[in-house]
Amino acid sequence: MREEIYDLVVIGAGAGGCAAALTAARLGLRTLLVERDAEIGGTAVRAGVSVWEPSVSGTGLAAEIYARLAAQPGAVGVYSFGRHLCWPGADLPYPGAELRLDPARGYADTLRRHGTAGLAADEARVREQWHGVIFEPTAYARTLRALLREAGCTLRTRATVVGFAAEMGWMHTVTLHHRGETRRIHATAWVDATADVAVCRQLCCAVRVGTEGRAAFDEPDAPDTPSDELNGITLLYRLTRDPLPAPRVPAACWWHAEFPAGSIAEMPGGGWLVNMLPTMDGAEFAALPPRAAYRECRRRVFAHAAWLRQAWPEFRDYGVGWVAPRVGVREGPRIVAAYTLTEHDLLAGLPGQTHPDIIAVADHPIDLHGSVHRSGCQEVAVPYGIPFRCLVPEGWKNLLVACRGAGFTHIAAAAVRLTRTMISLGQAAGTAVALAREMGVVPAEVPGDELQQALTGQGVG
Repeated sequence: MREEIYDLVVIGAGAGGCAAALTAARLGLRTLLVERDAEIGGTAVRAGVSVWEPSVSGTGLAAEIYARLAAQPGAVGVYSFGRHLCWPGADLPYPGAELRLDPARGYADTLRRHGTAGLAADEARVREQWHGVIFEPTAYARTLRALLREAGCTLRTRATVVGFAAEMGWMHTVTLHHRGETRRIHATAWVDATADVAVCRQLCCAVRVGTEGRAAFDEPDAPDTPSDELNGITLLYRLTRDPLPAPRVPAACWWHAEFPAGSIAEMPGGGWLVNMLPTMDGAEFAALPPRAAYRECRRRVFAHAAWLRQAWPEFRDYGVGWVAPRVGVREGPRIVAAYTLTEHDLLAGLPGQTHPDIIAVADHPIDLHGSVHRSGCQEVAVPYGIPFRCLVPEGWKNLLVACRGAGFTHIAAAAVRLTRTMISLGQAAGTAVALAREMGVVPAEVPGDELQQALTGQGVG
């Protein structure tokens, strides 16, 4: 069996994984990025979630990725809000939120969400202040590959981890199956960036799944008792003028009281990207086998599209031209970390947080979809910080987590799960591993102030 040695191995090439691997490779570490799928980019590519909502977390590496996309014709744009079902003025209420490409806006306009009263209460300020990014998934994946290649990072796609060796809080080795060959991979440090924290679960790290009850962290919006309910999931689709053959579906919504509203985004390459909110409740999705859940979501996609075409004349000439090959999952298992981010952190914001190791900031509100307990998506007045300790699985020394499965409660995870925030976590993880090597300590022990200083030097706000 071939033996390979690296300074860092990152497993999972979504937003956090790509950011961690790219950052570490740029800082001189011999880095391996492992992905089980054929393409990198995670949810943004395979699930088609190619909209970055307004967020203060978009500095650092995310801004660089945008700049690389902007150099490619038809790859990316900045959006402003058009119509919205919360706002008056249309003969028919719009079926969700209309996101229109706005050439008058630039990337800096996408870096603030906080400080408004919300969509329904503050239309004028939302129109002026809330702008985001829309990109083509194929261009995004191509850009990530180019950045990783330029940094000297080794990338292995269609690779499967089939074995682990770890003891006493130290991870040593994985056995990797790739292109018909089995390799034994050794590394000094590791990052789990898989969507379902598969590495941590394989190592029997403690995890949480579902909704914590109020007794766990005394969060104001937590339910009295815990449950296994999860945030809703969405199967995104694209309306184009060259539609796919449409199956027969009922004319009425069969899975809900009415068809769900959606985010309907104008794409740089043409057509509209539709994000139902949601396509399926989290509990229903978890109870079904994956293939059965996808098939049912696909049926709902064609029903939703038929409803749009029938009720809104502007969509009459469009049909479903593309359906994402994977559902967009908003929530999964979360590790028990050295620190757990809670609703208290979100409400306190940076002025009220005393953490010495904040390595990322965000300003997205708690955003739950489906039949789960709702907080009303109340906007935050100021940004809040995410401590580095949220990335450290409890009891582990050389293993970090850079994905939505980091140390968050169910409520906090609903706020921080967005792509640009995950990029920030990955950039922090890759930087921490490089600092640990330089300082002669394990990644879990990197001082917060040193890490903050290094990230500031990389353009992270």
